[in-house]
Amino acid sequence: MENTKHYAYFPGCTLKNKALDLDVYARKSAEALGFTLEEIPEWQCCGGEYPMAKDEIASKLSSVRALANARDSGKDLVTLCSACYNVLKQVNNDVATDEFVAFKVNNYLKQDEIEYHGEAKVVHYLEILRDVVGWDNVKAAVKNPFKGKKIGAYYGCLLLRPGKVLQFDDPENPQIIEDFIKAIGGTPVIYGQRNECCGAYTMFEDESIPKNRAKKILSNAEDMGADFLVTSCPLCRYNLLKNKGDSKLDVIYFTELLAEALGVKEEK
Repeated sequence: MENTKHYAYFPGCTLKNKALDLDVYARKSAEALGFTLEEIPEWQCCGGEYPMAKDEIASKLSSVRALANARDSGKDLVTLCSACYNVLKQVNNDVATDEFVAFKVNNYLKQDEIEYHGEAKVVHYLEILRDVVGWDNVKAAVKNPFKGKKIGAYYGCLLLRPGKVLQFDDPENPQIIEDFIKAIGGTPVIYGQRNECCGAYTMFEDESIPKNRAKKILSNAEDMGADFLVTSCPLCRYNLLKNKGDSKLDVIYFTELLAEALGVKEEK
């Protein structure tokens, strides 16, 4: 399929180590579907979580530099990691809508001769599949459909909330990953815990919280007949697998399923 669109790409730290599969299969699948991910130069960690304090500016600067780079390249900024997506989009909204944040950010960045006011567009890879490629075209490109597989989407919280800022999908009743599952030939399994937090950020305070949350999520998905779960969040995947206990469910990155369905996945 001929390339039709190029995106500035922010992989984030985890996709360079623990979540290599999420990155590698995304690149292969993008080429097969007609778009290219161009990794931005000298990107820095987004911080992993959005700083809530209004006067916490320094930790937002790495995100702003990435956003400014995408703007200057004339491309939308795409990412895969749920945490990176959440941080980049919230920081972009801050700079675009809050004069105090914009002033402080640009005051810091004067030395780098950068001025930024939220001009870039942040998109998730799944949004490209839905809004640019289109589910019908994804389905048409599938060579190895997941026929007969019952797959549970696990959104977690970072892809969906805050809903008014991210505008990724309906926070209470999301459909984008279920539509993805249908496009690759699988059967989506709807279960109540699919958009609930896995509790990973609480593990430093109380390890019992993520253990209990993971158990509840996996048990709910199993009870509803899921063969495995699919996610885009490295932290969620790590937490669910670490705390899976007696559960037999695997948790797989959506890009790995996409690459397999498209016939571009290479055996390790």
